[in-house]
Amino acid sequence: MSAYREDDAAQKTTSSVPVLDLRGVTKTFGGLRAVSDVTFSVPERSIFGLIGPNGAGKTTLFNLITGVYKADSGSIRFRTTDLGPLKPAQIARVGVARTFQNIRLFGQLTVLENVLIACEHKRKAHLLSALLRTELFYRDEEEMKNRALELLAIFDLDKMADEVSTSLSYGNQRRLEIARAMMLDPKLLLLDEPAAGMNYGEAEGLKTQIRWLRDRFELTVVLVEHNMQVVMGVCEDLHVLDHGETIAHGPPELVRKHPKVLAAYLGEDADEALDAEAEAAAHAGQGAEEGDSAAPETTELT
Repeated sequence: MSAYREDDAAQKTTSSVPVLDLRGVTKTFGGLRAVSDVTFSVPERSIFGLIGPNGAGKTTLFNLITGVYKADSGSIRFRTTDLGPLKPAQIARVGVARTFQNIRLFGQLTVLENVLIACEHKRKAHLLSALLRTELFYRDEEEMKNRALELLAIFDLDKMADEVSTSLSYGNQRRLEIARAMMLDPKLLLLDEPAAGMNYGEAEGLKTQIRWLRDRFELTVVLVEHNMQVVMGVCEDLHVLDHGETIAHGPPELVRKHPKVLAAYLGEDADEALDAEAEAAAHAGQGAEEGDSAAPETTELT
């Protein structure tokens, strides 16, 4: 595979209109450049992976997209909306929701109450209706509760609705965060390490849920994840960062063999990795000529 060029992401086009478009995004903290000139587009209704070693700038990029940080330069657009001037609450209202790398639940509230918190901006009943307990208020409460329970059922959390959120297992707390994000009715869902703390079976279930959510709610999903079982199994496109810079972009089957990606994850020298890949390909050709059916060994990010 050829080395990454700066315009690779810009040249990658699909028939879909990008739901998220980053151009030359840079963010510096003091003397540290956490994100450097990052450019990519995320097609509508795709499942897009943002990966890289620890400290690569992935969560910083999520914070820039959601308005927690402001970029020093570059642009971030959600469809036709420039997210740069908007505050986090405004970005949530236009259709962008996220989960967090470190779980952020309201520990004293129940599972149901944690989800209901996310629907406040969608309530039809105004303050006076709430004070007077009007019919509109009770109808609004019933609609929001039914919506929350529906989402909890999707993640098999409905039977735990009245339990305190911190009593849930780590994996269930992760799922609760996704359910809360979905309560915002987003069109772009940013998941920051959703498989963290999950075992193999839970991670497999998460992959199915992500695909189902995308199809059922017509979502676009951007995923930051270290679990390669999830990344390679569910993502349709990958963008790889290392020390804040883009090193690869493309489909999983190509990115996983990219020499710079191997170097970033495995500590291999990029040239050595490239030579190893070429040698493996040569052996594969020789084996085919000799009628050898055994597949050559290759290094993979699994």
